[in-house]
Amino acid sequence: MNDQNQFILFRSGDLSPRATRILLFLTLLVGFTFIFPRWADWSQNSRLNLTLAIVDHHSLSIDPYFGNTGDYAKFEGHYYSDKAPGPSFLGVPVYAAFRPILRSAPIQALLLKVSQTSAFQNTLNEEGSGLGTEKVEYFVALMVVAFFITCVPSALLGVFLFDFLTLLGLNRSWSLVVVLTFAFATNAFAFSSVFFSHQLVAFCLFTAFYLAFRIHRGLGHPAWVILSGFLLGLAVISEYPSALIALGIFVYTLYVLKKSRWLVGFVAAGVPPGALMMAYNWAIFRTPLPVGYEYSELYTDVHSTGFLSITYPHPEALWGLTFGSFRGLFFSAPVLLLGVAGFIVWWKKKQFRAEWLVSLWAVLSFYLFYASSVMWNGGYAVGPRYLVPMLPFLTLAAGIFAEQFGAKTWAKIVYALLAVLSLLNIWAQTFGGQTFPDWTLNPLFNYSIPNLLAGNVARNWGMVLGLRGITSILPLFLIIALGTGLLFYPLRKRDRRTP
Repeated sequence: MNDQNQFILFRSGDLSPRATRILLFLTLLVGFTFIFPRWADWSQNSRLNLTLAIVDHHSLSIDPYFGNTGDYAKFEGHYYSDKAPGPSFLGVPVYAAFRPILRSAPIQALLLKVSQTSAFQNTLNEEGSGLGTEKVEYFVALMVVAFFITCVPSALLGVFLFDFLTLLGLNRSWSLVVVLTFAFATNAFAFSSVFFSHQLVAFCLFTAFYLAFRIHRGLGHPAWVILSGFLLGLAVISEYPSALIALGIFVYTLYVLKKSRWLVGFVAAGVPPGALMMAYNWAIFRTPLPVGYEYSELYTDVHSTGFLSITYPHPEALWGLTFGSFRGLFFSAPVLLLGVAGFIVWWKKKQFRAEWLVSLWAVLSFYLFYASSVMWNGGYAVGPRYLVPMLPFLTLAAGIFAEQFGAKTWAKIVYALLAVLSLLNIWAQTFGGQTFPDWTLNPLFNYSIPNLLAGNVARNWGMVLGLRGITSILPLFLIIALGTGLLFYPLRKRDRRTP
């Protein structure tokens, strides 16, 4: 089966598969880049601190920077990031390449000018220390690293998800609708522009699964599993619990390869990331094990509960991660409920059973794992941020639902209503306030909407254009509308010509 046969669901008048991929990638990338990484976010700063320490000070210690974050570990008198190091390691070549540009005189002058822009000055905390050039320089470094380590992989993830849906039998139009919904109307949107690990891990896991699936369908060379193995290893050192999903994909890939000579390469490719992580921990903590959280100076009571906060699934967490108004996945993005129904439909179709099992394992294992954590709510977040890596797998099931019922009017109405509710909720929580929703109960109504109405909107490129408050979001609507219009225009044009 070749690439032409892969896309038999593309009809005459549509964009070509390659053009569709490129346009979809650009639409997602520009959309994700529109909103800036959060200012003074502990999680992002902890990761970037390690990147800067390696490049600027040739050290693993974040002593010069630890004051800007509470996510640090203290060991033998020095401070270190307590995060999984994968994203920080990836940020090293990006920052090292960009650093000479950042330190050049023209850029420094530009940073000074930006720091004095009224649109940005109006977003500052009046009780803060102001917006100095050094803070803007740090923030620009954060933007550049987040662009390459989060935004680009997130856009690629959307393209691979689109391809996967078409291979499962979904037509072009519904595949685009499902991907755009995933990208802009689920929790994935909130974390596609920040230097967190969640979307990077989602990309690594799903891409490894996607490559193995293409090989299984005869659409890829078995050598691709070397990249799959590396991505699985990278996912694990970027977010340790992702080992659960990685295990399912690992077993699936063994099933696909069977006795292929590429099996050894697949397994070996996952070793370098693991070895790098062990060397990192040995250099700091004198052990190859990831023990950073054991030395965290904050939330020690939480980290000491059970095994690094993990005990057993708690009813409060089981409800809170799904339907709770605080961090509930289906409260913030109700369109994902169609994924739950999709798993049932998928099983009844008796097709792609192995892929069904991997996807279901990804969703259930992550859900039950974090329902067992005392820290299930994720702190400052839009919805349950810890569940973000499993969202592409849940979206596959939502696509199966669309494939089964997409031609029916009732299904279109239900999907549209749930997608609109999800979009409004996710965008309100993503843009409402300079930080993600805090510990406020029912943050949509008690934090995000009040901030939006008060004009307290997260920093974005609209502000660079001089727009303020909620009006600064308008360019993003235009960007998404333009990209979506171009993606669907050939289809609409053909439909006018053909009865």
